[in-house]
Amino acid sequence: MSIKVSNITKLYGSQKALDQVSFSIKSPEIVGFLGPNGAGKSTMMKILTTYIKANDGEAHVNGYDVNSEKIEVQQSVGYLPEHNPLYTEMYVREYLKFNAEVYKVPKTEIENVIERTGLMPEAHKKIEQLSKGYRQRLGLACALLHNPEVLILDEPTTGLDPNQLVEIRTLIKSLGKEKTVFLSTHIMQEVEAMCDRVIIINKGKIVADNYLKDLNKSEQQIIVVEFDYRVEDQFLLNLPKATQVKNPFGLTYEITFNTKTDMRPAVFDFAHDNELKILQLNQKNTSLEKLFRELTG
Repeated sequence: MSIKVSNITKLYGSQKALDQVSFSIKSPEIVGFLGPNGAGKSTMMKILTTYIKANDGEAHVNGYDVNSEKIEVQQSVGYLPEHNPLYTEMYVREYLKFNAEVYKVPKTEIENVIERTGLMPEAHKKIEQLSKGYRQRLGLACALLHNPEVLILDEPTTGLDPNQLVEIRTLIKSLGKEKTVFLSTHIMQEVEAMCDRVIIINKGKIVADNYLKDLNKSEQQIIVVEFDYRVEDQFLLNLPKATQVKNPFGLTYEITFNTKTDMRPAVFDFAHDNELKILQLNQKNTSLEKLFRELTG
């Protein structure tokens, strides 16, 4: 197992941030650590990356104990914390060179991670000049410098605009084909877009651990689509198996279908036949949303 956690408990004074948490993650796999703010997600990640110690229990990363083999854990993990700490007065390549020296990796890896994370257009700039999206890319590039087997990403998409979200999601999904990726979020859509599996934590306890494919067994599905023009609900209700249409905001529609069959192709064909452009098209996991609401109140 890439990550193995057994009965981890963490106290802050009299408050239990983590209460006998246990789970394991194999490789390669992208696992979303989902929960409300303050549920214990960041605390768990700080323990796995040796930044803080648990009060009780055991945790291993790539077979190394997080308490007695800290250096080995740090060498095998790439970590992107929630508040990405960057020396903003440094240039992008200068910052990566500094971290390459810390990890004792060849400087040739700098250009490799710049290319892999899409930093090339901004690589000549100072970090203070970078957008939030490119700062996240730089954080990922730093986490990848030493070619770790495990990536631990704490809220990697927080504060990104829609275009940046798509870019970072795509990058994380590509990394998950060869590495273990353990990422925390409180946004269910992020889990749906990137992850194979979800672990839900609430008030310091694990309350669910499921593969997303196992949650998609409902006869009902919701397709979220954004067009470039407004569409009357009655036209969307003419789609096969459509039972309800909502327009939550702008030009975005949530269409409910009473079928297991993926209806995104039908929505795509509708747009094509009516000369509409699709700006986004996603399948909403109603089972995950319902499960989350039930377990976290």
